[in-house]
Amino acid sequence: MLEIACFNKESAIIAAKAGADRIEFCAGFEVGGTTPSLHDYMELKKEITIPIFVMIRTRGGDFCYNNEEFQQMKNQLLEFKKVGADGFVFGILDGNLEVNFIQNKELVELADGIPCTFHRAFDRVKDYHKSLEEIIKCGFKTILTSGTKSNVSEGKEILKTLVELANNRIDILCGGGLRSSNISEIKNYTKAKNFHSSGIVNGILPDTEEIKKMKSQI
Repeated sequence: MLEIACFNKESAIIAAKAGADRIEFCAGFEVGGTTPSLHDYMELKKEITIPIFVMIRTRGGDFCYNNEEFQQMKNQLLEFKKVGADGFVFGILDGNLEVNFIQNKELVELADGIPCTFHRAFDRVKDYHKSLEEIIKCGFKTILTSGTKSNVSEGKEILKTLVELANNRIDILCGGGLRSSNISEIKNYTKAKNFHSSGIVNGILPDTEEIKKMKSQI
């Protein structure tokens, strides 16, 4: 499965036409993704048929949220749920860089069966084995990670371990510096089945040929 991170409607349409299996839809390219506008999501749904997972993140920066920010995240999730979001992408840590079990579980329960991905906040945690188990207990279906390193190539050892530890209880979605030049190596080394990329080669839009090359290797 190839998921493409898209920061606007134009990118998502390009990715879908190029053969992406799923879109992670967000705003805030410069800060690594924030919640997109409801209007943009609804317009995009008219244009493409593949699943669209919506980022729920109120701001850039760290992944610890105060009560006001957390309430905002709950409200955003419910708004997108009402209009038929296919999935959600979020991740909340506490001040000790551990999974905030209570807040994450509350959001997963609000999603009420709509699949949730724990995003690359995972790459900030102190203990990835403990955090993996906590995320599974919360009810997430997927973890997006570069193996706790800055990119998938540096993190491939831990990605391989995560796939083994997950043991089909949760999907490990490899992402962070993933391109057609290294996807085959990462797939073969880690035994992962799910991959995430922006598909951007130059500029800010995904490259059709790059997505096709990645897709052909999985």
